[in-house]
Amino acid sequence: MNMVTLIVVVVVALAVGLLVGYGLRKRQEQQEYQEGKTRAQAVVEEAKRQAQALLQEAESKRRDLEIQARDEALRLRREAESEIMARRRELQREEERLQRRWADLERRQENLNRREQALQQREQDLQAKEAELEALHQQALARLEEVASLTQEEARQRLLAQVEQEARQEMARIVRQIEAQARAEGERRARRILASVMQRIASETVAELTTSVVPLPSDDMKGRIIGRSGRNIRAFEQFTGVEVIVDDTPESVTLSSFDPVRREIARRALTKLVTDGRIHPTQIEKVVEQEKAEVERIIQEAGEEAAYEVGVVGLHPEVIKMLGRLKFRTSYGQNQLHHAVETAKLAALLAAELGADVEVAKAAGLLHDIGKAMDHHAEGPHALVGAKFLERYGVDPRVVHAVAAHHHDVEQETLEDVIVEIADALSGARPGARRESLEEYIKRIQALEDIARSFDGVAECYALQAGREIRVIVKPDAVDDYALAKLAHEITKAIETNLKFTGQIQVTVIREKRAVAQARPTGAASQNGGGRKKR
Repeated sequence: MNMVTLIVVVVVALAVGLLVGYGLRKRQEQQEYQEGKTRAQAVVEEAKRQAQALLQEAESKRRDLEIQARDEALRLRREAESEIMARRRELQREEERLQRRWADLERRQENLNRREQALQQREQDLQAKEAELEALHQQALARLEEVASLTQEEARQRLLAQVEQEARQEMARIVRQIEAQARAEGERRARRILASVMQRIASETVAELTTSVVPLPSDDMKGRIIGRSGRNIRAFEQFTGVEVIVDDTPESVTLSSFDPVRREIARRALTKLVTDGRIHPTQIEKVVEQEKAEVERIIQEAGEEAAYEVGVVGLHPEVIKMLGRLKFRTSYGQNQLHHAVETAKLAALLAAELGADVEVAKAAGLLHDIGKAMDHHAEGPHALVGAKFLERYGVDPRVVHAVAAHHHDVEQETLEDVIVEIADALSGARPGARRESLEEYIKRIQALEDIARSFDGVAECYALQAGREIRVIVKPDAVDDYALAKLAHEITKAIETNLKFTGQIQVTVIREKRAVAQARPTGAASQNGGGRKKR
């Protein structure tokens, strides 16, 4: 209503202004007319004519002004009415929206009230049922005590005593039965378990190295690697911490470092620099930093893949990262990350067969050698170093203890501790898992054959399967069939006493007696040139 009033006031003000203007104009015209009349007294006719013209002109202007004022007033009125109507429609729409929202809120409030009442009713019903059940329970207990002439506590004690006695009798019977079965089948079952587990595990091996060789496109590249006054090679060794050996070896240089991660970073960086061709200190620093980041990514991915392959979850990211560093660590030629995965699988299978905690054994098997990833930077046995590291990152205490105990640095307390030690030994001792130097290998094979040859009656002996089996051929005239088993046993004892080895060595003693005769051609057979040898 305020807007309507304002518009009406504006319209009235415009009309009054027009009228006042008109009045003023009229007064001015009259004044002019009087002045003209005074001046035109001398020339009356001219004055009358001019006055008449002025009067006509004023009348015309007055009419024009009236028309304009009327048109302006109508226009303003129409605009005001249009604006008023639009405002009314907007207010009407807003009022309708508010009414709908209010109705919606009222419906929601009603629904909430009904739900609250239903919940209150349900709670009251539950309380009533609980009270009823408690009353029935008390009545049943009272009735039971009345019938049995015993209190609830006395009845419980008698029942527990009876159940305990029956359980002890049954347990004693079962224990005796299990002991009898264990004595008969223990050794066979253990051998079957170990054989089954080892047959289900296989992994590749790599050679243990402290050097890496980087091939070059030509020997001219060696000069660019060294640089002017040796600045490139010094910068490379400074940024990587790896020694670069440039010798007479054609089209290659050697990188040497005890740290396999550093050596891998240096190998990748030098390979990239040689491929790119731009070798100077700034580029060396840039490429080394890039390869450090790339190797860190590879290490993280290797740790994650190993944990995923084994099925160990929930490890801290730092533990995953340290586990991945084993990808570049070897021991006796055996890759330590592959060894960790293989040990975890062996431990899981053994734990499943023996009824131990599979998850604990599996996690401990995977992490048992994690200390080897940091033993270049920490003092102490790798088992204890790894256990302290795992404890710092919240690994299960049972897993930590199994890792610490797998080399008896701490006392073994659980079945899982023993399983991890066995799985570690199986993974390292299986044929082909670890590589030894050629000289040590030859010495071990020769010592094995010499032990077998030292016994009387031995004609030949051959070490097979990398020294895992030795076959002894005896003289049939010196050793009879009854002495074969005794000789095999004596050779086995001599090997166990005089040699240090891992795993098992199979001793096979062979006695073979042959009769050889030759058939010569006679008669018709000789003429036909035919003949046959018989043995």
